[in-house]
Amino acid sequence: MSKKIKPIPAFHDEAEERHFWETKDSTDYVDWSKAAAVRLPNLKPLTTSISLRLPVGLLERIKIAANKRDMPYQSLIKAWLTEKVETR
Repeated sequence: MSKKIKPIPAFHDEAEERHFWETKDSTDYVDWSKAAAVRLPNLKPLTTSISLRLPVGLLERIKIAANKRDMPYQSLIKAWLTEKVETR
C-alpha cells in the first residue's frame, strides 16, 4: 500500500513557501522514489555587497599580495575569508 501524497498548496510569496517547507515533511507531499538526479550548471549562489573599512596599509598589502597572484584584490579577500571560515 503506497502512501497518499497530499497536494502542495499555492503560496502567496517565497517567505510563505519557505515557512511551509521548514515546518512540513516533504515526503507527505512528494514521492521521492520517482525523483531523478538533476544538474544545474548555471546556478549561481546568492551574493550581497558589503562595505568593509580597512586601514590603508592593510589594503595596500592585500593589493600587493593579489597582484603577485595575478588576481583582483577583492577575489583574494573573498578566498581568504572563505578559507578561514571553512577551517573552523
